Amino acid sequence: MMKIFGQDNSELMQITSLEREGSKLLLKGKVFGSMPMTAKLTPQEGRNALKLLDFKTMVFLLTFLFRK
Repeated sequence: MMKIFGQDNSELMQITSLEREGSKLLLKGKVFGSMPMTAKLTPQEGRNALKLLDFKTMVFLLTFLFRK
């Protein structure tokens, strides 16, 4: 399970699974700990997300999983 937190460290979303549906990525979980939700990420929206990254953030993401 993966958790996404807000600025005040309150839990916004629990993601329990990532699945493929055709060419889309499904994120299944709960919002605010109680409301079930399935979010769909399309390839175009994934490309749009990459456009939001600057060079410093890309370098950070490459090392993110190896940080304490």
